[in-house]
Amino acid sequence: MAILIDPPIWPAHGTRFSHLVSDASLAELHDFAARNGVPERAFERDHYDVPERMHAELVAAGACPVSGRVLVRALITSGLRVRRTA
Repeated sequence: MAILIDPPIWPAHGTRFSHLVSDASLAELHDFAARNGVPERAFERDHYDVPERMHAELVAAGACPVSGRVLVRALITSGLRVRRTA
């Protein structure tokens, strides 16, 4: 079980964002986020959007840095991936 974070490359609101996910459970993800000051409002379906300024702090707290491709693959494999519906 791991918390994964991709590089902060997604631009929005004057900064760049990373995605924070669990490869095992949403409970694990929510617990990690809460313990590390990630606001609940940053949760979107199956991940948290976290600003670039938090990236190093979350890695230091135990999030494993991975590429976006690896992050998505882990999310799909875990069965936690929630696809956006039209």
